[in-house]
Amino acid sequence: MLRLTVQMILLAFLVTFVACNAPPVPLDDIVIEKTFTPERCDRMVKSGDYVRYHYIGMFPDGKKFDSSYDRSTTYNVFVGRKQLIAGMDKALVGMCVNERWMIKIPPQLAYGKNGYGDIIPPDSILHFDVLMLDIWNTEDKVQIKTYHKPENCGRTVQVSDYVRYHYNGTLLDGTLFDSSHTRMRTYDTYVGIGWLIAGMDQGLLGMCVGEKRIITMPPSLGYGENGDGSDIPGQASLVFDVVLLDLHNPKDEITVEVQSLPEHCPRKSEVGDFMRYHYNGSLLDGTFFDSSYSRNRTYDTYIGKGYVIAGMDQGLLGVCVGERRKIIIPPHLAYGEEGTGTKIPGSAVLVFDVHIIDFHNPSDTVEITSVKPEKCTYSAKRGDFVKYHYNATLMDGTYIGSTHTYGKTYDVVLGAGQVVIGMDQGLIGMCVGEKRRLVIPPHLAYGERGVDGEVPGSAVLVFDVELIDLEEGLPDGYMFVWNNDVSPDLFTEMDKNKDAQVDSTEFSDYILQQVEEGKGRLAPGFDPQRIIENMYDNQDRNKDGRITEDEFKLKADEAATHDEL
Repeated sequence: MLRLTVQMILLAFLVTFVACNAPPVPLDDIVIEKTFTPERCDRMVKSGDYVRYHYIGMFPDGKKFDSSYDRSTTYNVFVGRKQLIAGMDKALVGMCVNERWMIKIPPQLAYGKNGYGDIIPPDSILHFDVLMLDIWNTEDKVQIKTYHKPENCGRTVQVSDYVRYHYNGTLLDGTLFDSSHTRMRTYDTYVGIGWLIAGMDQGLLGMCVGEKRIITMPPSLGYGENGDGSDIPGQASLVFDVVLLDLHNPKDEITVEVQSLPEHCPRKSEVGDFMRYHYNGSLLDGTFFDSSYSRNRTYDTYIGKGYVIAGMDQGLLGVCVGERRKIIIPPHLAYGEEGTGTKIPGSAVLVFDVHIIDFHNPSDTVEITSVKPEKCTYSAKRGDFVKYHYNATLMDGTYIGSTHTYGKTYDVVLGAGQVVIGMDQGLIGMCVGEKRRLVIPPHLAYGERGVDGEVPGSAVLVFDVELIDLEEGLPDGYMFVWNNDVSPDLFTEMDKNKDAQVDSTEFSDYILQQVEEGKGRLAPGFDPQRIIENMYDNQDRNKDGRITEDEFKLKADEAATHDEL
């Protein structure tokens, strides 16, 4: 029993030894083991396709006889044209990019009874570990797949347009060879005139700003047989993931889109006008670069005079106060190839959303619109003391102030510098009860500086005015006049204490008495005491605080002066 057991163990050992060292089982046909299959397979190898792949060639015992990896280059060949051993020609059909197969080829479909030199013995079964990297066909054209398109596409890329775009460039297996994103700078070029590889020239045509597309091209439309000499191998299909940011044509002019117009537009801007406007500035893809709103201050400038970029100079002509418009400016009418060096890249199309606040011309005068009462017996003139109500706004309707808020009139002497020049001019000629609208340019109002916190610099002002009352003033240059003939004993009447001189109290009391009795008038709208002090000072020639009869007479005898007394 023991002997039989030993014999059986020896027999089993011999069977195992023979099996481990047995020659490979003959193959009738190729055998394919799929070791990796990608999730997506957009294209499979067909007979006649050109492929690029890596491989490791081995015998069934695992001994390597060849490898493309060792040469650091893919194996590139047409499939189905007898450029490969028959088994490989057959096996590669149906493979996807990035798919990995173990292909086992019998000798009759490999190198047969002859083998291949000293490398492959006769009747060898060959194993190939293959990784497919690229597939294309000589009939291939540029393939375009748009995966995002903006809702509005007013314009598409045409031949000779200049474009700015970002891209990621990969081989068909996903290997990245270049990216504009890593350089943080768009690729800027003309399209369709040979500045790009042919496939990109074709692939960019018809794109909208904001569109994203995948452009796939065969090597014949890329870098051909030689590649680019560095990152792109020869005979490589190329895949570009592109987003278009900007496009224009050198022949472009500005584009104006009117967003809203005021109901009334009595005047449109012209060359030489000074304008205040708000704006938001962005690139064509919507990237924000500047805004007057963020500074809480309008942009103020002359238009048509070269103070702003040429496109804005053109775009601001012919606008109304209150108008909103979009101005699209090509780079040759903006900041050109250089950009601004910070927020505006070179060759960028600019988009300005503009709101016109006001404009005027340095030659403007006060604009008066009047509604007169039925009866007007007297019109205001220089020197008159007037009382009026007003509502004040900017040209865009922004409230500035109103006398109605305080429930009392605004009282001034016309021509005395108590209001801005434009108001002085606008009130001249008014009748009591008359209503006027005064549009006052800034050079006749508060000028370039404005009033801090109330009136912006260079602002046109609008006043709705109603004249409530007026008191006729004195002749120009007079602060006091007699209503009747002057008393020949004027000095004696003033000298109450009969000391042959008139002090300031005597003088003041006398003048006020004449006014009270209706014999004389002080200029209205001024402080009476200040007027009397000035009159007294004029009579006190030697400035000793007393007026003598000689001084008084001397003043009275000056014929060529404005002598109040």
